[in-house]
Amino acid sequence: MSELKRLEQGLAVGQWMPLSPEAEAAPIAQLPPGPGVLVRSGGSSGGSRCCAQPSLHLDRSAAATARWLTGIGVDPASTLLLNPLPLAHVSGLMPWWRSRCWGAGHQSLTPGLMKTPIELLAFCQGLPAWGKNPAVLSLVPTQLARLLVHPDGVAFLQRLQLIWIGGAALPAPLADQARALQLPLAPCYGSTETAAMVAALPPDRFLTGEPGCGDPLVDVELRLAADGALQVRTDRLALGCWRADQPDRWESLGDGDGWWRSGDQAALTPGLQIAGRIDGAIHSGGETVFPEQLEERLMVALQAASLPVNAVLLLGVDDPLWGQRLVALIRLEEGPVPMDEWSRLEVRFRAMTASWMPAERPMAWHHCAGLEPTEAGKWQRQRWKNWLQSQDSAEMP
Repeated sequence: MSELKRLEQGLAVGQWMPLSPEAEAAPIAQLPPGPGVLVRSGGSSGGSRCCAQPSLHLDRSAAATARWLTGIGVDPASTLLLNPLPLAHVSGLMPWWRSRCWGAGHQSLTPGLMKTPIELLAFCQGLPAWGKNPAVLSLVPTQLARLLVHPDGVAFLQRLQLIWIGGAALPAPLADQARALQLPLAPCYGSTETAAMVAALPPDRFLTGEPGCGDPLVDVELRLAADGALQVRTDRLALGCWRADQPDRWESLGDGDGWWRSGDQAALTPGLQIAGRIDGAIHSGGETVFPEQLEERLMVALQAASLPVNAVLLLGVDDPLWGQRLVALIRLEEGPVPMDEWSRLEVRFRAMTASWMPAERPMAWHHCAGLEPTEAGKWQRQRWKNWLQSQDSAEMP
């Protein structure tokens, strides 16, 4: 039985359906009657956690998204929803759920297709609705970057009516490239806790150069906490969040007034602007530093210098004088390189960051051939901190 068929049957009889092996360990008996889903929640700290989202909340999310689409002149029922993301994540669940609510077409795209643009384009051209119905796609920035380096990937993207992009910040070079190609990108923000999208920027505003994730959807309110953390109020907040390190209980999300505090630092003009993960920020020499912002800044400089770098991750490590310092992990295009070549590259990396504030400069640089985010575009920072610690241990005499 297919995963989607199993999900449909379970929902039809009022069950709570775990969408990942981790979620199967959650205390389902503590939840009110279903139907609903237990969806893995992302974030940068790692660890198993999931949210309980009733079917009603997913329906509300789909309805709000339909209102947004109608507002930009797209009939939701006429769309072909292409889905390249795993069902275990809300970003992979919602295209299918929207298709059920809207009466729209839905087509899964396998990871293999997404990594082979020639086959992806050929596959989509063989779909009966391709070229007839407005094709809508949800992507994370990593997937967009892979498609943009291949002519068939670009041709595929140019045939789409709308490209929602979320899960992580959209790097400025990718945004510029998409605008140059007139791709209908709609940067958006959402979470498992809010049943996906709560804000989105229409493509026409994106193409004129507007940054950020646009305005809140019709059923969403946004505000900032005193420390700049984004807070969300909506009637589709998850009933609770379960964590593997607290296996016997569900954690409530909203406060007494229904506001949920996200883990993101934000601004609300123009539109929603995400600065970075609060739990990923480091405190170095009296300064608060957001690694995500610096990663984007560094990738811009690396690409401008035509250096062969595919990925960058900055991690905070404890330091007795500074409190914390940044360490850089780098994945090169050509994989492992001789030590002398890496040393030459490291000199150039350090020169690129020499003008940065002292707290922003990485104190060490490591080549990590396996460095990559998850399928949903998230960096599992704790995983890579563990990798870094293993490297440091191996170097000890």
